[in-house]
Amino acid sequence: MSAPAPTKRVNLRTPEVMEEVQAAVESHYHSPMVERLRASGGVGRFGEVTVRLAKQFGFCYGVERAIDLAYAARKVFADREIYLVGEIIHNPDVNAQLAAMGIRTLTGSCKLADIDRLSPEDVVIIPAFGAEVAVQERIKQRGCQIVDTTCGDVMSVWKRVRQYASDGVTSIIHGKADHEETRATSSRARSAGGAGHFLVVYNLAEADEVCAYLRDGGDRAAFLEKFRHACSEEFDPDVHLQKIGVANQTTMLRSETEEVQRRLRAAVVARDGSDANFRVFDTICGATQERQDALLEMLASPPDLMLVVGGYNSSNTTHLADMAKEKVPAYFILNAACLESADRIRHFDTHAQREVSASGWLPCGPITVGITAGASCPSNLIEDVLLKLLRLKGVPNTATV
Repeated sequence: MSAPAPTKRVNLRTPEVMEEVQAAVESHYHSPMVERLRASGGVGRFGEVTVRLAKQFGFCYGVERAIDLAYAARKVFADREIYLVGEIIHNPDVNAQLAAMGIRTLTGSCKLADIDRLSPEDVVIIPAFGAEVAVQERIKQRGCQIVDTTCGDVMSVWKRVRQYASDGVTSIIHGKADHEETRATSSRARSAGGAGHFLVVYNLAEADEVCAYLRDGGDRAAFLEKFRHACSEEFDPDVHLQKIGVANQTTMLRSETEEVQRRLRAAVVARDGSDANFRVFDTICGATQERQDALLEMLASPPDLMLVVGGYNSSNTTHLADMAKEKVPAYFILNAACLESADRIRHFDTHAQREVSASGWLPCGPITVGITAGASCPSNLIEDVLLKLLRLKGVPNTATV
């Protein structure tokens, strides 16, 4: 079919629309209790419980913008069908709220509609992670009105990998190969007429395998089998590792990304005698880094335990949970329902990749509890957790805290 005419650009962020959007978003996700704690320096004392909030936590600007645009789309296109590519962010409560507003998903585990059945009258929202080039092209071919909420930090990474591709440099992407953002970034690395290439490394162990191949070569077939789901089509390590440039999923742990960069540079230097065939740019999201730094600051004077709140499929929240576990008893929870009793808690085991239960999690007597949350976690969920915690500790009148 021939491509429909480009859709007219619509300004969703008019003052009238945004006034209503802000009211709706605030009613769904705002927390007066959390704001009061922020205003008091992030520390609150309630009976025998001292609560410490990290200086930076919860919704970042990119997430707020994505949610605002989704709500604005529902307001402006009130009489049209609205669809979303995957999840707007990695928080099930937020995604459930959008579903309740009649926004249906086109891809992912909760898929409710098909791209090939879209019409020019339909509206499609691109999430904060972005979307793969092929997916966006299919949507454009249907002639839909597109609302693009892709985070600016993500698009900065895309700019880098496109430049790598144009210069004949293979992108080594530190990230999760099956994460929406990394898939979107990888598809941009295939630019330059499809001649670009990429390889995704998840951790230092995988980076070390790449380093070993850079220095010494190796079993090509075994290497390709190892990374078969994490490299570009027709990737050849003997050809496409000659010039490499590092990029990353913006929500990865900064210290690990920097170590990946250091090891890959050292391997190129060991092979070539210089780093002329190595490139790197700092593409860690500022909000991700702020939340990691704030947690490290809190852990310098550690609380008795940490609660890390957020979606279990949130990469930046997972890293916060792993950082906290290195210093104190820490529990990665989805919401207040995970605090089942003063003895039982359900939490996500980031290594086993499943929710588990633990007993004896909440000590008796005076206690200091640290709380942080990923960039996709709204403040109302943090308030729910705080109130449940205080009830379990027997703090009276928590409804008026």
